[in-house]
Amino acid sequence: MTTWTGRKARLLSIVACACLATTGLAPGDGDGPAVADGCAIAHGGITRGPTSAKRLALVFTGHEFAEGCETILDELARHRARGSFFLTGDFLANPRFEPLVKRIVAEGHYLGPHSDKHLLYCDWGPDRKRLVSRETFDADLSANLAKVARFAPEPPVYFLPPYEHYDAEIARWTSARGMRLVNFTTGTRSNADYTEDDARNFVPSREIFESILRRERDDPHGLNGFLLLLHVGTSPKRTDKFSARFGELLDRLADRGYAFARVDELLAPGEAAGR
Repeated sequence: MTTWTGRKARLLSIVACACLATTGLAPGDGDGPAVADGCAIAHGGITRGPTSAKRLALVFTGHEFAEGCETILDELARHRARGSFFLTGDFLANPRFEPLVKRIVAEGHYLGPHSDKHLLYCDWGPDRKRLVSRETFDADLSANLAKVARFAPEPPVYFLPPYEHYDAEIARWTSARGMRLVNFTTGTRSNADYTEDDARNFVPSREIFESILRRERDDPHGLNGFLLLLHVGTSPKRTDKFSARFGELLDRLADRGYAFARVDELLAPGEAAGR
Protein backbone atom coordinates (compact mmCIF):
# COMPACT_ATOMS: atom_id res chain seq x y z
CA MET A 1 0.00 0.00 0.00
CA THR A 2 1.30 3.43 -0.92
CA THR A 3 2.02 5.74 2.02
CA TRP A 4 0.25 9.05 1.89
CA THR A 5 2.00 10.66 4.88
CA GLY A 6 3.31 14.11 4.12
CA ARG A 7 1.44 14.50 0.84
CA LYS A 8 -1.90 14.12 2.62
CA ALA A 9 -0.91 16.43 5.45
CA ARG A 10 0.03 19.11 2.96
CA LEU A 11 -3.20 18.76 1.04
CA LEU A 12 -5.34 18.88 4.16
CA SER A 13 -3.71 22.11 5.25
CA ILE A 14 -5.07 24.03 2.24
CA VAL A 15 -8.20 25.82 3.35
CA ALA A 16 -9.23 28.52 0.88
CA CYS A 17 -11.58 27.93 -2.05
CA ALA A 18 -11.03 30.52 -4.76
CA CYS A 19 -14.06 29.50 -6.82
CA LEU A 20 -16.44 31.92 -8.48
CA ALA A 21 -19.43 30.49 -6.62
CA THR A 22 -22.94 30.56 -7.98
CA THR A 23 -24.36 28.78 -4.93
CA GLY A 24 -22.93 26.78 -2.04
CA LEU A 25 -19.65 27.02 -0.20
CA ALA A 26 -17.92 30.32 0.26
CA PRO A 27 -14.18 30.65 0.90
CA GLY A 28 -13.37 29.60 4.42
CA ASP A 29 -16.41 27.30 4.85
CA GLY A 30 -14.31 24.13 4.78
CA ASP A 31 -10.88 22.57 4.62
CA GLY A 32 -10.84 21.34 1.06
CA PRO A 33 -8.06 22.17 -1.41
CA ALA A 34 -7.86 25.55 -3.07
CA VAL A 35 -9.01 25.65 -6.68
CA ALA A 36 -8.60 27.97 -9.64
CA ASP A 37 -10.46 31.23 -10.00
CA GLY A 38 -13.47 31.09 -12.29
CA CYS A 39 -15.00 27.78 -11.22
CA ALA A 40 -18.78 27.37 -11.16
CA ILE A 41 -20.38 25.87 -8.06
CA ALA A 42 -23.85 24.39 -7.50
CA HIS A 43 -25.02 23.24 -4.06
CA GLY A 44 -21.43 23.48 -2.86
CA GLY A 45 -20.01 21.21 -5.58
CA ILE A 46 -17.67 22.33 -8.36
CA THR A 47 -19.51 21.85 -11.63
CA ARG A 48 -17.21 23.56 -14.14
CA GLY A 49 -13.62 24.68 -14.23
CA PRO A 50 -12.19 27.92 -15.65
CA THR A 51 -13.51 28.77 -19.09
CA SER A 52 -10.51 30.84 -20.19
CA ALA A 53 -8.66 27.96 -21.89
CA LYS A 54 -9.70 25.18 -24.30
CA ARG A 55 -9.34 22.40 -21.77
CA LEU A 56 -11.87 19.99 -20.32
CA ALA A 57 -11.84 17.05 -17.96
CA LEU A 58 -13.10 13.65 -19.11
CA VAL A 59 -14.69 12.17 -16.00
CA PHE A 60 -15.72 8.52 -15.67
CA THR A 61 -17.63 6.71 -12.95
CA GLY A 62 -17.81 2.98 -12.30
CA HIS A 63 -19.76 0.69 -9.97
CA GLU A 64 -21.14 -2.60 -11.33
CA PHE A 65 -19.98 -2.70 -14.95
CA ALA A 66 -16.75 -2.07 -16.85
CA GLU A 67 -17.16 -3.45 -20.36
CA GLY A 68 -16.25 -0.10 -21.94
CA CYS A 69 -13.25 0.67 -19.76
CA GLU A 70 -10.57 -0.95 -21.92
CA THR A 71 -11.79 0.89 -25.01
CA ILE A 72 -11.84 4.17 -23.08
CA LEU A 73 -8.28 3.63 -21.86
CA ASP A 74 -7.09 2.67 -25.33
CA GLU A 75 -8.56 5.84 -26.84
CA LEU A 76 -7.15 8.05 -24.09
CA ALA A 77 -3.74 6.49 -24.71
CA ARG A 78 -4.07 7.11 -28.45
CA HIS A 79 -4.59 10.80 -27.73
CA ARG A 80 -1.99 10.88 -24.96
CA ALA A 81 -4.80 12.23 -22.80
CA ARG A 82 -5.46 11.69 -19.13
CA GLY A 83 -8.89 11.19 -17.61
CA SER A 84 -10.38 11.12 -14.13
CA PHE A 85 -11.92 7.89 -12.84
CA PHE A 86 -14.22 7.92 -9.80
CA LEU A 87 -14.89 4.36 -8.72
CA THR A 88 -16.97 2.84 -5.94
CA GLY A 89 -15.55 0.56 -3.30
CA ASP A 90 -17.50 -2.31 -4.82
CA PHE A 91 -15.80 -1.66 -8.18
CA LEU A 92 -12.36 -1.47 -6.58
CA ALA A 93 -12.93 -4.68 -4.63
CA ASN A 94 -14.06 -6.66 -7.68
CA PRO A 95 -11.14 -8.92 -8.73
CA ARG A 96 -12.33 -8.87 -12.35
CA PHE A 97 -11.78 -5.11 -12.47
CA GLU A 98 -8.42 -5.02 -10.69
CA PRO A 99 -6.33 -5.10 -13.90
CA LEU A 100 -8.30 -2.12 -15.19
CA VAL A 101 -7.76 -0.13 -11.99
CA LYS A 102 -4.03 -0.88 -12.09
CA ARG A 103 -3.91 0.28 -15.70
CA ILE A 104 -5.79 3.49 -14.82
CA VAL A 105 -3.14 4.34 -12.24
CA ALA A 106 -0.16 3.15 -14.31
CA GLU A 107 -1.18 5.35 -17.24
CA GLY A 108 -1.39 8.46 -15.10
CA HIS A 109 -5.13 8.95 -14.82
CA TYR A 110 -6.78 10.39 -11.71
CA LEU A 111 -8.35 7.86 -9.33
CA GLY A 112 -10.92 9.13 -6.87
CA PRO A 113 -13.85 7.93 -4.72
CA HIS A 114 -17.49 7.54 -5.75
CA SER A 115 -18.92 6.11 -2.47
CA ASP A 116 -18.18 2.63 -1.16
CA LYS A 117 -21.65 1.15 -1.74
CA HIS A 118 -23.08 3.71 -4.20
CA LEU A 119 -25.52 5.16 -1.67
CA LEU A 120 -28.28 7.57 -2.61
CA TYR A 121 -27.62 10.62 -0.41
CA CYS A 122 -30.78 12.62 -1.14
CA ASP A 123 -34.18 11.89 -2.64
CA TRP A 124 -35.00 13.19 -6.10
CA GLY A 125 -37.57 15.76 -4.95
CA PRO A 126 -36.96 19.51 -5.26
CA ASP A 127 -36.06 19.81 -1.58
CA ARG A 128 -33.43 17.03 -1.87
CA LYS A 129 -34.39 15.46 1.47
CA ARG A 130 -31.24 13.89 2.88
CA LEU A 131 -31.32 10.09 3.22
CA VAL A 132 -28.03 9.49 5.06
CA SER A 133 -26.59 10.65 8.37
CA ARG A 134 -23.19 12.26 8.80
CA GLU A 135 -21.96 9.04 10.41
CA THR A 136 -23.15 6.92 7.48
CA PHE A 137 -21.59 9.29 4.98
CA ASP A 138 -18.24 9.34 6.79
CA ALA A 139 -18.12 5.57 7.20
CA ASP A 140 -19.00 4.96 3.56
CA LEU A 141 -16.48 7.48 2.22
CA SER A 142 -13.76 6.15 4.55
CA ALA A 143 -14.35 2.61 3.29
CA ASN A 144 -14.13 3.82 -0.31
CA LEU A 145 -10.92 5.76 0.37
CA ALA A 146 -9.33 2.73 2.02
CA LYS A 147 -9.88 0.77 -1.21
CA VAL A 148 -8.60 3.64 -3.35
CA ALA A 149 -5.45 3.62 -1.20
CA ARG A 150 -4.63 0.09 -2.40
CA PHE A 151 -4.01 1.49 -5.87
CA ALA A 152 -3.53 5.27 -5.84
CA PRO A 153 -0.05 6.81 -5.62
CA GLU A 154 -1.42 9.83 -3.71
CA PRO A 155 -4.56 10.65 -1.70
CA PRO A 156 -7.47 11.92 -3.79
CA VAL A 157 -8.77 15.36 -2.95
CA TYR A 158 -11.82 15.35 -5.23
CA PHE A 159 -14.96 13.29 -4.63
CA LEU A 160 -17.75 12.67 -7.14
CA PRO A 161 -20.96 11.68 -5.30
CA PRO A 162 -22.92 8.56 -6.23
CA TYR A 163 -25.73 9.12 -8.72
CA GLU A 164 -24.15 12.59 -9.17
CA HIS A 165 -26.75 13.71 -6.63
CA TYR A 166 -26.14 15.58 -3.38
CA ASP A 167 -26.95 18.74 -1.42
CA ALA A 168 -24.96 21.58 0.13
CA GLU A 169 -24.60 19.69 3.42
CA ILE A 170 -23.01 16.72 1.68
CA ALA A 171 -20.59 19.16 0.05
CA ARG A 172 -19.76 20.63 3.47
CA TRP A 173 -19.19 17.16 4.92
CA THR A 174 -16.84 16.44 2.01
CA SER A 175 -14.95 19.68 2.63
CA ALA A 176 -14.59 18.79 6.31
CA ARG A 177 -12.77 15.65 5.16
CA GLY A 178 -10.18 17.82 3.39
CA MET A 179 -11.71 17.18 -0.02
CA ARG A 180 -13.83 18.97 -2.60
CA LEU A 181 -17.01 17.61 -4.14
CA VAL A 182 -17.18 17.79 -7.93
CA ASN A 183 -20.00 17.05 -10.31
CA PHE A 184 -20.52 16.99 -14.07
CA THR A 185 -21.21 20.09 -16.13
CA THR A 186 -24.79 20.18 -17.35
CA GLY A 187 -25.83 20.95 -20.91
CA THR A 188 -25.13 17.67 -22.72
CA ARG A 189 -26.64 14.19 -22.52
CA SER A 190 -23.32 12.49 -21.78
CA ASN A 191 -24.42 11.33 -18.33
CA ALA A 192 -27.32 9.42 -19.94
CA ASP A 193 -25.01 6.86 -21.52
CA TYR A 194 -26.15 4.34 -18.88
CA THR A 195 -29.84 4.33 -19.91
CA GLU A 196 -31.19 0.95 -21.04
CA ASP A 197 -32.59 0.24 -24.48
CA ASP A 198 -36.21 -0.29 -23.40
CA ALA A 199 -36.31 2.39 -20.69
CA ARG A 200 -38.47 5.49 -20.97
CA ASN A 201 -35.41 7.68 -20.36
CA PHE A 202 -33.25 5.91 -22.96
CA VAL A 203 -30.93 8.24 -24.88
CA PRO A 204 -29.19 6.73 -27.92
CA SER A 205 -25.46 7.21 -28.39
CA ARG A 206 -26.06 9.24 -31.54
CA GLU A 207 -28.08 11.78 -29.57
CA ILE A 208 -25.45 11.88 -26.80
CA PHE A 209 -22.69 12.49 -29.34
CA GLU A 210 -24.63 15.23 -31.11
CA SER A 211 -25.56 16.93 -27.83
CA ILE A 212 -21.89 17.31 -26.91
CA LEU A 213 -20.96 18.86 -30.24
CA ARG A 214 -24.06 21.08 -30.16
CA ARG A 215 -23.12 22.41 -26.72
CA GLU A 216 -19.60 23.03 -27.95
CA ARG A 217 -21.00 25.06 -30.82
CA ASP A 218 -23.69 26.98 -28.90
CA ASP A 219 -22.02 27.76 -25.57
CA PRO A 220 -20.11 31.09 -25.72
CA HIS A 221 -17.21 29.31 -23.99
CA GLY A 222 -17.53 26.08 -25.94
CA LEU A 223 -16.59 23.17 -23.71
CA ASN A 224 -13.90 25.15 -21.88
CA GLY A 225 -13.67 23.99 -18.27
CA PHE A 226 -16.23 21.22 -18.81
CA LEU A 227 -16.39 18.17 -16.58
CA LEU A 228 -17.78 15.76 -19.16
CA LEU A 229 -19.12 12.67 -17.42
CA LEU A 230 -19.39 9.17 -18.89
CA HIS A 231 -19.59 5.65 -17.43
CA VAL A 232 -16.92 2.96 -17.78
CA GLY A 233 -19.62 0.35 -18.12
CA THR A 234 -23.38 -0.03 -18.39
CA SER A 235 -25.98 -2.74 -17.95
CA PRO A 236 -26.18 -5.50 -20.59
CA LYS A 237 -29.70 -4.14 -21.14
CA ARG A 238 -28.07 -1.24 -22.97
CA THR A 239 -26.67 -2.58 -26.22
CA ASP A 240 -25.99 0.87 -27.72
CA LYS A 241 -22.68 1.43 -25.92
CA PHE A 242 -21.32 4.98 -26.11
CA SER A 243 -17.79 3.69 -25.52
CA ALA A 244 -17.87 2.58 -29.17
CA ARG A 245 -18.03 6.25 -30.17
CA PHE A 246 -15.65 7.59 -27.54
CA GLY A 247 -12.63 7.59 -29.83
CA GLU A 248 -14.57 9.48 -32.50
CA LEU A 249 -15.58 12.05 -29.88
CA LEU A 250 -11.96 12.59 -28.85
CA ASP A 251 -10.97 12.99 -32.51
CA ARG A 252 -13.62 15.65 -33.07
CA LEU A 253 -12.78 17.60 -29.93
CA ALA A 254 -9.03 17.41 -30.55
CA ASP A 255 -9.62 18.69 -34.09
CA ARG A 256 -11.38 21.67 -32.53
CA GLY A 257 -8.34 22.45 -30.42
CA TYR A 258 -9.30 21.01 -27.03
CA ALA A 259 -6.83 19.54 -24.56
CA PHE A 260 -7.90 16.88 -22.07
CA ALA A 261 -6.81 17.37 -18.44
CA ARG A 262 -7.22 15.46 -15.22
CA VAL A 263 -9.75 17.07 -12.90
CA ASP A 264 -7.01 18.04 -10.44
CA GLU A 265 -5.08 19.69 -13.28
CA LEU A 266 -8.14 21.51 -14.60
CA LEU A 267 -9.09 22.91 -11.19
CA ALA A 268 -5.64 23.58 -9.72
CA PRO A 269 -4.87 27.19 -8.68
CA GLY A 270 -2.96 29.00 -11.38
CA GLU A 271 -4.42 26.76 -14.09
CA ALA A 272 -7.05 29.19 -15.38
CA ALA A 273 -4.80 30.25 -18.21
CA GLY A 274 -3.88 26.67 -19.06
CA ARG A 275 -0.47 26.77 -17.40
